[in-house]
Amino acid sequence: MLLLLAEYLQQFYKGFAVFQYLSLRGILGVLTALTLSLCLGPWMIRTLQNRQIGQSVRNDGPQSHLSKSGTPTMGGALILSAITISTLLWADLSNRYVWVVMIVTLLFGAIGWVDDYRKVIEKNSRGLPSRWKYFWQSVFGLGAAIFLYMTAPSAVETTLILPILKDASIPLGIGFVVLTYFVIVGSSNAVNLTDGLDGLAIMPTVMVGGALGIFCYLSGNVKFADYLLIPYVPGAGELIVFCGALIGAGLGFLWFNTYPAQVFMGDVGALALGAALGTIAVIVRQEIVLFIMGGVFVMETLSVVIQVASFKLTGRRVFRMAPIHHHFELKGWPEPRVIVRFWIITVILVLVGLATLKLR
Repeated sequence: MLLLLAEYLQQFYKGFAVFQYLSLRGILGVLTALTLSLCLGPWMIRTLQNRQIGQSVRNDGPQSHLSKSGTPTMGGALILSAITISTLLWADLSNRYVWVVMIVTLLFGAIGWVDDYRKVIEKNSRGLPSRWKYFWQSVFGLGAAIFLYMTAPSAVETTLILPILKDASIPLGIGFVVLTYFVIVGSSNAVNLTDGLDGLAIMPTVMVGGALGIFCYLSGNVKFADYLLIPYVPGAGELIVFCGALIGAGLGFLWFNTYPAQVFMGDVGALALGAALGTIAVIVRQEIVLFIMGGVFVMETLSVVIQVASFKLTGRRVFRMAPIHHHFELKGWPEPRVIVRFWIITVILVLVGLATLKLR
């Protein structure tokens, strides 16, 4: 919206042309979302406390978690509000990618909101039944995949790019829809599984989102894309504003979510942010790089899969508890140690992902 205002004001003062620069609007997206999160955070925490929207804690988990019972949850609504407002203010609203990512994010957030609402308001411990949660995730994920496939102007936007290998790509055709579905739904659930400790999910999400923002900026510029031998996706550069808003909103939320947390993200934030990362990765054709950079999310998901498979097949558990961050807690690691070490792993993996830009 402010971009349109700046374009109008250019006829009176040429200096407003500076708002055409993606880099500036990306920075403004970060600062706007960060300011909104920091300003609205205390009010939202008080509101959640007054309405007694608190987290329930399982008795079979680490004993240190029992003190978290009653901590306000559904704080992901703060993140989504800040991202949405910041993106609407600074992004080019005629760009279809901006709308696809934003709509997918909000729709997955709505699934999480219903789940959280049923758990904390209606006191239904099951929340939204798994089959219905997965059904709606599938509907929205497939909808986004089909839309991107039908509106792709060139074959490169439906081609699987293999990083590091020069000129290595696999034309997917209709298989693009299947891959996109699994990336969006898979990343959504992976972030949700990771969201079990204070700040554990949000900081890796911020780091991966920032790295994807760099990919968006480079893929949307024909000169950079040609130089780096990555797919040129016209219009993808505008997503740097959304990624900037995600960074700002995430850091603002971390202000209140850092150990010991004043508020939890809940499914409303985790499902939405995971879906956003998956959708952005699909648009810039960096699904494999997302798999690398989001290694912590992958590790958490695999730990659950291995634990369930092992218990059903052999009756024995591989880990003391899944997801794997609980395993380390039960081994005696203090919660802050688990969190910070997982952050460090994410920094390393994000740097490896960014290195693929030059390794051709």
